[in-house]
Amino acid sequence: MRILILGGSQFLGRAIASHACAAGHEVTCAARGLAGPIAAGARFVRIDRDMAAGLAPLASETFDAVVDVARHPGQVRRAVAALKRPGVHWTFVSTISVYADNRIPGQRADTASLREPVDAEIEQSTDAIYGAAKVACEQTVGNDAFICRAGLIAGPEDPTGRFAYWPARLARGGEVLAPGSPEDPVQFIDVRDLAQWIVHAAGTRLTGIYDGIGPIRTRGEFLAECAAALNASCTFTWVDRAFLEAHDVRRWAGPRSLPMWLPLPDFAGFLTRDTSPARAAGLTSRPVAVTARDTLHWLDASNGPVIGLTADEERDVLAAWHARGTAATGV
Repeated sequence: MRILILGGSQFLGRAIASHACAAGHEVTCAARGLAGPIAAGARFVRIDRDMAAGLAPLASETFDAVVDVARHPGQVRRAVAALKRPGVHWTFVSTISVYADNRIPGQRADTASLREPVDAEIEQSTDAIYGAAKVACEQTVGNDAFICRAGLIAGPEDPTGRFAYWPARLARGGEVLAPGSPEDPVQFIDVRDLAQWIVHAAGTRLTGIYDGIGPIRTRGEFLAECAAALNASCTFTWVDRAFLEAHDVRRWAGPRSLPMWLPLPDFAGFLTRDTSPARAAGLTSRPVAVTARDTLHWLDASNGPVIGLTADEERDVLAAWHARGTAATGV
């Protein structure tokens, strides 16, 4: 196939291009070229999607499939007007942040309610605004496309440093601060598995709306499997939400956070998507151990980002947790 990736110079876009090139497809990555290098074997075309005529360099080209990862409705609208033609398979990578209800477990893409769309040029300032803009993008693309609502994406080259926090932390060993309880759910997808499925969908001309995310695991299983894969000697100290919030430990991502932690029951639905339709349509997930090892190898080789609690911050929170028993007894 002749595949056009609108983007292709960072994380998921580059992973899609890498997999498509390895499979023998002719791949064009169209982007500003600011995020990073494109995959080996792909062709680069410089565009600027913020300009009305920014897609002009592609005007004379024909493609069998287009993959778009944009979050701005205006960019998607211009791409659809310029490039969406009969016979061209269209993939739009959306997000599970489009869903209005994050509390009810086990929701499916075909029945879950969505946020009200926001059709504006916005930045990814909050999950709600980001999700609402993606809803508007989905509506622009239409029902004849493959809409892949991605969950947390993990693996090598992740610029967010979220998943990477855990392999990096576990590799150091010792006492590990773990949020919530071992039974809390965790759900993510390796970027390479998502990329493979997106290329597979283009080849089979899959259409419809799916949640692109891996199986549900408990946090205890997740941490134990990662530690075992890294031959790390760890003990886990489970700390409840109230204590973490009282000590300014933040959720999900960013500085002073425990990445991938979302408190229950507020986010039970976000962490337990029913992805059986996606698996029936060809999505597969590699073992957690492989993602953990490969992510750590990439971190070691490239000095990639790791974002979350620093070692000193974690040590202070653990010390405060253990000291609370001493304070209560007056010892």
